[in-house]
Amino acid sequence: MHDHRKLGRELGLFDTDPLIGSGLPYWLPDGATLRHALEEFIRTAERRAGYRHVYSPALGKRELYEISGHWSHYRDDMFPPMQLGGEQVLLRPSLCPHHAVMFRSRSHSYRELPLRMAELGGMYRAELSGVLGGLTRVRAIQLNDAHIFCTVDQVADEVAGALELIRSAHAAMGIRPTRYRLSLPGPGGKYVAAPELWQQSITMLTDVLDRSGLPYEAAEGEAAFYGPKIDIQFTDSAGREFTLSTVQVDFHQPEQFDLRYTGADGAEHRPVMVHRSIIGSVERAVAHLIEVHGGAFPAWLAPTQLVVLPVSAAESAPADALVERCLELGLRAEIADHELGSLGARIRQARLVPYQVVIGPKEVANDLVAVRLRDGQRLEPLPADELLSRITELIAAHSTLL
Repeated sequence: MHDHRKLGRELGLFDTDPLIGSGLPYWLPDGATLRHALEEFIRTAERRAGYRHVYSPALGKRELYEISGHWSHYRDDMFPPMQLGGEQVLLRPSLCPHHAVMFRSRSHSYRELPLRMAELGGMYRAELSGVLGGLTRVRAIQLNDAHIFCTVDQVADEVAGALELIRSAHAAMGIRPTRYRLSLPGPGGKYVAAPELWQQSITMLTDVLDRSGLPYEAAEGEAAFYGPKIDIQFTDSAGREFTLSTVQVDFHQPEQFDLRYTGADGAEHRPVMVHRSIIGSVERAVAHLIEVHGGAFPAWLAPTQLVVLPVSAAESAPADALVERCLELGLRAEIADHELGSLGARIRQARLVPYQVVIGPKEVANDLVAVRLRDGQRLEPLPADELLSRITELIAAHSTLL
């Protein structure tokens, strides 16, 4: 595996600057393109799975986090409060309190449940300087988050559905987890005191894991302060394990925020809150993609998906026309003109681009294109329309194949 901190900078994906601050990377054009593709993939997958997207502010009053329990259980990882007039405001460490308030803002019937609320939103962690590194430990995080408000009877199906969504996303990204972990509470006072609810939520997650047939390991002391989790663990280039995706069952915050829905019996009932993240933080997900793929990303993620290489100045016009056709189809295409060096040098420069299209006199005469894949494989010359149709189908399917 590659070190994403070194390779990410070499490829011009991201960087940092002391003037901006530690743990606050900025994204360069190619990195921003990769990130945007990943975010849109997640949003599309969520919409198809019945999620509704929302936006919420990255700030909240201290009282919000006192109600949620973050202030009492998670304060050491939060940035200090900012005094605004007569109240204190904090950068949020999590999105769930905002989503709980958003659910509470409207009345809900059992017919609306499960209500799946998703957001790609910013959150902030006061990480110490000694643990910061590249994209894996940062202070400003873009989190792929969602909260499912459902009945007790719906929890198992929602957890199973979230696990399937996570599995599908990992396959499209070309990554494989190291292990599944059932994260349980441990000794100490960092967990909310509700033994019966803890046992109920642990039983729910355990049953789903057992029925799924997924191998997993239980780990005490790794739960969130409000409930147990299924954590999907990965390993980075240094051999360190980290959590990328997670599913959590939470009885605590619905109680704290007094969340309710009207049941079929006409009475008010308390929903369960299932927290779910397909790829966790975008920063950490991109770091792992860099390390696994070494910059040779699946075509749907690649900053440049197709490069056109005219052999000489005589082929520049048809090469420009082909790039225009690609752009019209939504493909990320560029031209590597003859002025940039020999054909061999330009091919080497574009070695990480999934599709390298060479246009010489023979191709122009026969209205064909010669295609090289980045693994060195050469395809038989074929009409441009046929090539672009094949590429767009593979990219639309989020395939890892070329």
